[in-house]
Amino acid sequence: MKTITTLAIAFIISIVIGYSQNIPGDWSGKAQRGDKTITFVFNIKQEGANYSAIMNVPTFRVSGIKPTATTFTNGKLTIDGSNLGMSYVANFNSELQQFEGTYKEGGIEMALNLKKGAVEVADQRRPQEPVKPYPYHEEEVVFPNKEANITLAGTLTLPSKNGTFPVVILISGSGPQDRDETFMGHKPFLVLADHLNKQGIGVLRFDDRGQGASTGDFGSATTEDFSKDVLSAIAYLKTRTDIDVNNIGLIGHSEGGIIAPLAANNSKDVAFMVLLASTGISGAELSVMQSKTLREFPVKDEEAYEKNARKAIAIVTSDKSATEIKTELTAHLNAFLRPILTSLNVPEKNIDTYIESQIKTSVKPWSRYFLQYNPADEIAKLQIPVLSLNGSKDTQVDAKINQNGIRQALIRGGNQDYKIIELENLNHFFQECETGKMDEYRKIEQTFSPIALNEISSWVLKHIN
Repeated sequence: MKTITTLAIAFIISIVIGYSQNIPGDWSGKAQRGDKTITFVFNIKQEGANYSAIMNVPTFRVSGIKPTATTFTNGKLTIDGSNLGMSYVANFNSELQQFEGTYKEGGIEMALNLKKGAVEVADQRRPQEPVKPYPYHEEEVVFPNKEANITLAGTLTLPSKNGTFPVVILISGSGPQDRDETFMGHKPFLVLADHLNKQGIGVLRFDDRGQGASTGDFGSATTEDFSKDVLSAIAYLKTRTDIDVNNIGLIGHSEGGIIAPLAANNSKDVAFMVLLASTGISGAELSVMQSKTLREFPVKDEEAYEKNARKAIAIVTSDKSATEIKTELTAHLNAFLRPILTSLNVPEKNIDTYIESQIKTSVKPWSRYFLQYNPADEIAKLQIPVLSLNGSKDTQVDAKINQNGIRQALIRGGNQDYKIIELENLNHFFQECETGKMDEYRKIEQTFSPIALNEISSWVLKHIN
């Protein structure tokens, strides 16, 4: 989970490109965000009069991102990424043979020009990533979520092609994720799966719905919907003869850690659970905390800011119609946020974009569900073994506050087998770090601390029957 608030912070986005002639193929460009250059590559396909595309962001090693919709009229390209809170609008420059436009996400605006062809990106050193051939069995798999009428695609890795093995399902954090949970140039689920496979534990990891090779609409789904994708993964594993169906576990990272209890409480086939950087407080409380600790601007009155943040959440989670909520939220944010941003000399156009983005994101099904969901209610129901790990320098999910919530929930539910550990000097992605801040993730060579990896595998091995 890059951030569990209603703000989309990372550049994990969905873009489609269309042009009347000679469009199929790769289009690429670079955008500047502060001192960071971000490279985008779009692979365009044409089907009749319609176009589709897959977007890759090599800078963050993100690939397989699918679009929502695109139009191209009178030389103007409009990319609708509303499912992920972004947009791209560009005009085609026939003289330079390139699209020239602006990418927007939240309050961020970046000039982005696209030329035909791919671009080369310097490799980032990631020493923990495994290199093929792997010393274990790897298989591409596909399984259905019949209720949602979607197909989920992933990778199943087993210690050997022959035998019957315990297996864990990896559940990614918030935002659209691929099966490796690729983020900021790292592939934490790939590294975690490699470690577990070498310890004799099978792993199933899969693309989120609507991402990579999975079908479905990510933008219209809620945390509960994602839990049903996990149930579909469990059902699939039970059809295989090489899986020890008595030892199927769940490992959830960030939002994945609040999806896992939902899934487990609706299944009789989950034997154990690992929560990584999971929350133990309500989505509303977490959002208030993150709105204060992760925001990118100062305020003079923190008490007033928190009061107004809570009022915004109350508006979003009310029983009123979507139209009424949008109207009230618009008025509230204009009265509350606009003066703050204006006092910081933020351009009026940027303020408009930022507020509009907050409104669009806040009224989505995921946001409304998340703000009203308290994972502690589901954690309290768990009667299976639970391991909870959080990093002491996690700036997105405070270890002490959230682990206290998890601990109290387990005690309240009478769980007899749990372990809760705060790991020193690790961030939200369990990297050894200096500050734990989000802009540090990409700069760190390490993808996943060996200390955390060993805690996970040793605990799982002890809980395999």
